[in-house]
Amino acid sequence: MKINKKEFLLTLEKVFTVVSLLLYSGGPLTVIVSGGASEGDGEGANTDTGVIQLVFLLIYLITSVLLLCRWKKAISLLSQVRFTWIILLLSFLSIFWSAAPQVTFSRSVALLGTSLFGMYFATRYTLKEQLQLTNSMFILAIVLSLLFAVALPKFGFMGGIHSGALRGIYTHKNVFGKILALGGVNCILSASAKKSTSRFLWFIFGLSIICLVMGRSSSSMFNFTNLILIFLGLRILRSPIIAVPPVLSAIALICMNLYLFVQSNLNTLLGSIGKDATLTGRGDLWPLVWDKIWERPWLGYGFSGFWQGLDGESASVWYASHWTPPNSHNGFLDLWLDLGLLGVIIFLIGFLILLFKCLKYIRITNTADGFWPAICLFYLIMINLTETSLLLQNSLFWILYVAAEVSMVLVGNQKSQTIPH
Repeated sequence: MKINKKEFLLTLEKVFTVVSLLLYSGGPLTVIVSGGASEGDGEGANTDTGVIQLVFLLIYLITSVLLLCRWKKAISLLSQVRFTWIILLLSFLSIFWSAAPQVTFSRSVALLGTSLFGMYFATRYTLKEQLQLTNSMFILAIVLSLLFAVALPKFGFMGGIHSGALRGIYTHKNVFGKILALGGVNCILSASAKKSTSRFLWFIFGLSIICLVMGRSSSSMFNFTNLILIFLGLRILRSPIIAVPPVLSAIALICMNLYLFVQSNLNTLLGSIGKDATLTGRGDLWPLVWDKIWERPWLGYGFSGFWQGLDGESASVWYASHWTPPNSHNGFLDLWLDLGLLGVIIFLIGFLILLFKCLKYIRITNTADGFWPAICLFYLIMINLTETSLLLQNSLFWILYVAAEVSMVLVGNQKSQTIPH
């Protein structure tokens, strides 16, 4: 049997893409290198990250080569994704005022490499293909996580203060939960897009719910439910235009009543899922972070320059809070710490413009993949209310954000080319 060289290379490229997405999602390399360390068990404090850095450097190199193969297309897009590049430029410039210049430089390089992968992902694959490849990554993550749980329980389950919680191929149950929540909605979209495999995808959807329950991540289950509701709400945008305003008004009214109900029963609701009004210490942490923000409000402490343990500006927060958080547990607060109010404003302007384009794209399409960019943006906002996954190097969520921005530019360019002049 003769092997078609072109098809083999295309398959190899897809394998590279899926494996890279899996690594960018946070697994399984980090948990393996840490030796299965868990929060609060005293292990893994001196984990050697050299292997991880080497793997990502290799991904950056391969990504750059693949982008060079279509360099004309890549260069033509550079000026059209301006907000991403402004943020990247600001992260590099922050070296000059950073509280940890060397860390800022190395992580800015990593952020650039991550952004290039997002650009490659969007220029190489259509939105339909992006949905399929991310779905393959989610399925691989779930299958490997269950294998880890059965064959390598020290790695697959958490020890320490979260003993017994399923974390799969990730270092923490909350990281696993973030991936599962987005993966579950991806399965819904993929099942509606590809009827031939819909039963299998619904089976994977069921597995993701089981894994969420076993992971005991209440915030992820909450986000998962909200994301499904958002998806159902987004479907309204494809209704006849006359039906959109009254339906949106009804949804707004329901949300207002739900907000008032939650506010009046907050302690009871949080207690039912094992939380308190401080959101497991976040409510005590955030005022301390705000105090540090107002010490350097305009430009911040440099990209990744604040959270450097007892050797950095974060020391005072650690002492005052009586625990050792690795970040603010809020992506927007960490963005402000990193790049100041200037960075926050630049990001929010770019985000809102992109969100408008994504919502408009839903309106003008009738395919399942048309929902994917908007869902990724809404999810990015949700998870960053209680965790930090916003402007982060080697992060799947930053890749999906960049890919959404590039994809909307490509859609706009294709539309303008079809309009007769």
